[in-house]
Amino acid sequence: MSKINQPSGQIKLTNVSIVRLKKGGKRFEIACYKNKVQEWRTGVETNLDDVLQISNVFTNVSKGEVSKSNDLQKAFGKTDISEIVQEILKKGELQIGEKERDHDLSSLRREIATLVAEKCEDPATGRPYAVGMIEKAMAEAGFSVKQDKTAKSQVSACIKQLQSDSTLPIQRSRMRVRVTMPTADGKRLRDKVLEGAETVEEDEMGQNEWELIMLIDPGQFRVINELLQKECKARGRIETMTISAPTAST
Repeated sequence: MSKINQPSGQIKLTNVSIVRLKKGGKRFEIACYKNKVQEWRTGVETNLDDVLQISNVFTNVSKGEVSKSNDLQKAFGKTDISEIVQEILKKGELQIGEKERDHDLSSLRREIATLVAEKCEDPATGRPYAVGMIEKAMAEAGFSVKQDKTAKSQVSACIKQLQSDSTLPIQRSRMRVRVTMPTADGKRLRDKVLEGAETVEEDEMGQNEWELIMLIDPGQFRVINELLQKECKARGRIETMTISAPTAST
């Protein structure tokens, strides 16, 4: 744990993040709460007291060395701590320790792998992969985790890279759905509905009703449902039969 030497004694900092700005040939640092820096920069957090662990400017946070007033005056043209702190927060570089960075990246990688495992399957069996297998495939494919982005926003890119650069056979999980509507509507909308199909299992255009059973990417469910609501009103419907099919293949 880092410690700050203050007149009142030593203050132990927990969950510390350091924001550093080099200016006028000097180094200036502030001690912040780890999760609050980005919130302040995006405007989610506006209260400086909730961002700063200690409302002061340091030359070295970990050693507790406070910046001298004349150094602040030379570099910033002022000595107002609140104004200087805001400038450092805005322009400074967030310092993350190597161990902390590795831990954060590892956690983020695991989260991405977990989401991929939830959304994907083995094309041959239709079964999901263990998270550990996804992580190994990510390493094999050389997938680079972006620390400044959420796990959810990196899932699609990860799946694409696994499909192109790893030896793991993988596809998004398919849904088996049944679509039914009057034959007249079916003849009119057949091509549009089939655009969302991965595999067509049954396609029966009867005298009164059209029934279609097919495998689709889960993302197509909403697309087809909206099409039916717009074009068929209450006459057509789509229903889920199973999330994935053991015999699914593309």
